[in-house]
Amino acid sequence: MKILPEISRTLSEYLLIPGLTTEDCTPDNVDLGAPLVRHRVGEEPGIRIATPMVSAIMQAVSSPTLAVALAQAGGLSFIHQNQLIEDQAADVLAVKRHEAGVRSGATHHRATVDGEKRLRVGAGINSRDFKDRIPALTEAGADVLCLDSSDGYSVHQARTLEFAREAYGDDVLVGAGNVVDGRAFRYLADAGAAFVKVGIGGGAICTTRAQKGIGRGQASALIDVVQARDAYAQETGVYVPLCCDGGLLNDSHMAMALAMGSDFIMLGRYFARLDESPSRKLQIGDQWYKEYWGEGSRRAQNAARYGQRGRMVFEEGVDGYVPYAGSLYENVERTRAKLTSTMISCGSTSLRDFHRDALLVPVSAESFKQTGAEVQLRQPAIDAAE
Repeated sequence: MKILPEISRTLSEYLLIPGLTTEDCTPDNVDLGAPLVRHRVGEEPGIRIATPMVSAIMQAVSSPTLAVALAQAGGLSFIHQNQLIEDQAADVLAVKRHEAGVRSGATHHRATVDGEKRLRVGAGINSRDFKDRIPALTEAGADVLCLDSSDGYSVHQARTLEFAREAYGDDVLVGAGNVVDGRAFRYLADAGAAFVKVGIGGGAICTTRAQKGIGRGQASALIDVVQARDAYAQETGVYVPLCCDGGLLNDSHMAMALAMGSDFIMLGRYFARLDESPSRKLQIGDQWYKEYWGEGSRRAQNAARYGQRGRMVFEEGVDGYVPYAGSLYENVERTRAKLTSTMISCGSTSLRDFHRDALLVPVSAESFKQTGAEVQLRQPAIDAAE
């Protein structure tokens, strides 16, 4: 047994210290673009996204409809793998065949498109049927794949990455994860991961920590893995992007994750609330909700993701509802505006600058209490006599 000499910390336990806002720090000058896949240091990545947001590999989230909308808004979706191979391939093909120019307005110039001006789309895979799933998804046109697992520090993931590399070389890009420390990052980077996802147990509907006792606070995980990522780049000349997956309860947490060194963020609950997600919208009392369930829940029946030999023996996620929030385009644009404003306050105009220059401070329990409004805001009464 070994005990790390640290406290496991979440994104809520930090604040950003404002930097010098210069004349160059204007919304039009802020670039939220991020590399999606590994590349040589100093060179452009094969895939870059203008909005550093991707959708989670979940049944309740990543449908073709949401994939089209998110690609048009500058992000990218990963079509979920908890379905028949032919059905997943058909979903990928539907996105690739969509006319990229359908959406007009302020978001389309950011659209994530390939060399033929088709919308880009990702797809999830697992470490069991990958020899059949990878060829089918590649044939359908998937731009990038990602291993879908709650714990990616595994020889099974390394073997999957090895298969893709030997069969397709650099033509098929496969992200891996999830991890929470530098050892695991290095293992997957050495195996050829296109990017690495960070986070275990921090999802809004994830119960992995309660069920199995494994995981790490998202801030602590990111700090450790970012250090390993940067050391790996300096040593090998190869930059392997990091995806923050989990522990993101609001937009300020997204800003914190990017400041800590994440290249992009993966979101489930955020996208599940929206019109474009595949789940049902229903009314409970006066409030509208969308259904939302985790891949570790019994509803998902995704035993392959958790290595439970074909059947769910116990659950690592829950089944519930999230408040309905409207259109993806409007929500993503609002989030982009918040991230842009945060970066301006910190004196940064690019995510690379944000990584390098961000200054963070841990907050005490008392300080945390003052991070939001403490009074009940209400409309003042109007005196009719006036």
